[in-house]
Amino acid sequence: MIALFGGTFDPPHLGHLNMAMRCVDELSLAELKFLPCAIPVHKQKPSISDEHRLAMLANLLSGQQKLVIDRRELDRQGPSYSLLTLQELRREYQDQPILFLMGMDSFNSLHTWYQWQEITKLCHLVVYQRPKEHCSPDAKVSAYLAKAGTDNADKLQTTNAGHCYFLHGEQKDIASSTIRAAIVQQDTEYLEHWLPALVIDYINSHGLYAD
Repeated sequence: MIALFGGTFDPPHLGHLNMAMRCVDELSLAELKFLPCAIPVHKQKPSISDEHRLAMLANLLSGQQKLVIDRRELDRQGPSYSLLTLQELRREYQDQPILFLMGMDSFNSLHTWYQWQEITKLCHLVVYQRPKEHCSPDAKVSAYLAKAGTDNADKLQTTNAGHCYFLHGEQKDIASSTIRAAIVQQDTEYLEHWLPALVIDYINSHGLYAD
């Protein structure tokens, strides 16, 4: 299986790592690809360079042999539409299941994604649901979920696309925007709870997010 986890990772944090490892462990994955996007469609463009984000992501994943970085969206021109990435990967891996990992917030806003119906034909969606998070997509996505939803992980291996599977994980209330704001305000008391030491050291040594 090919497993993907996209995002701005600005900065990448322990919540991202926890979510990825939960997916790897529960679905017995050999590898999961982190896909940092270049020009996000639903978020503000990152304030730091792609190379800084890549370096921090490499630090976050240090020692994690099953977690790798795929920089194809950084190398492609234009907005980082997930559809284009999945179409490209489907051409590369015609006969393998593709898993697309996302958080519940992303799933609840799936109806706003570019050609989201086509995305569901190219991959299985794997949605990470934290305690107290609610599944509340719009009517069209709810109709898709009624047909595609499964709690049988084996179906993700025996078909190439089309299912939606929910991972249930522990609560890690971490957001990249909160981390950036804390650094700007010099309120860094909790950084060690949000970021590994290697990422904190990188941010400090390059003066990232300070202004």
